[in-house]
Amino acid sequence: MFNADDLKKEFLADIESAASEIQLSDVWKKYLSKTGSVQKLMTGIKEVAKEEKKAYGQFVNEVKTWVQEKYDEKKARIEAFELEQKYRREAIDVTVPVKRRPVGNLHPLTAVKHEIINVFAGMGFEVFEGPEIEDDDHNFTRLNVLKDHPSRDMQDTFWLTEDLLLRTHTSPGQIRVMDSKKPPIKVLVPGKVFRSDSDATHSPMFSQMEGLVVDRHITLCDLQGMLDEFVKNLFSDAAKTRLRPSYFPFTEPSVEVDVSCFKCGGAGCPLCKGTGWIEVLGGGVVNKKVLANCGIDPEQYSGLAFGIGIERIAMLKYGINHMGKLFENDVEFLKQFKA
Repeated sequence: MFNADDLKKEFLADIESAASEIQLSDVWKKYLSKTGSVQKLMTGIKEVAKEEKKAYGQFVNEVKTWVQEKYDEKKARIEAFELEQKYRREAIDVTVPVKRRPVGNLHPLTAVKHEIINVFAGMGFEVFEGPEIEDDDHNFTRLNVLKDHPSRDMQDTFWLTEDLLLRTHTSPGQIRVMDSKKPPIKVLVPGKVFRSDSDATHSPMFSQMEGLVVDRHITLCDLQGMLDEFVKNLFSDAAKTRLRPSYFPFTEPSVEVDVSCFKCGGAGCPLCKGTGWIEVLGGGVVNKKVLANCGIDPEQYSGLAFGIGIERIAMLKYGINHMGKLFENDVEFLKQFKA
């Protein structure tokens, strides 16, 4: 039979030496678990005479209560100590000077993209994003650029297969919108486009923002009115547009759109090469064949379309002289552009 005095002495030694919750857990297993010493003490009741069993049971319960109290007291002290240590480790000295972190900002292309979308969203435009890998039908044929059309030579295309290519403009998005939605239509199609061209003002990959409006009685006057509002919001309240005749297979008539120089106010300077005007985008009235290719009756509806080069707008707006700087991820360069 276990000796209670020996058990108490051993327990006191173990509980005093326990200095952490892990060591305290070991003490609990040794003495208070179902296989612990206190429980084994209870098994000694088998060896006690019948008339002494009640007194022995009370004695064991007293021992168990005493052990449990001592254990609880030590547990409370250890928990309090460890909590204090945690507070010390996690303490924050509010008098220590803070480490200032630089505030991030949007990339100039992202900022300009959002700015353009916000301007046209105020005019009721929705946004649609099409796939970057297109087929010949959406990228060329249904935009009135047939297989033998000379305008295909205007764009150096990255072909993936005989029919698939990296889109050369975001205009295929117009076809996809007109296929799925009938007039009235007012949509912007932003995205990356790809052409085999690279110099100070061109890149093999760049960003476009295509705009499309289809409704009854749409004319070039509607196009110029929208673009006047656009340049006033992006450049200056005094900015205005000028339309010059041009050629695009998917619009007829087609125009190049200039904005009055926002640096010199039209007087002539190096930015506008002394002309007072800066070319910013192209557009026109949607070719009737394009409308018909999408199942829209060109006798009932007309449309306008325009394509904006986001890099070009960013370069003009921020005075950037080489397009490559927009893709180099130079943090020092990008820090200049705060939203």
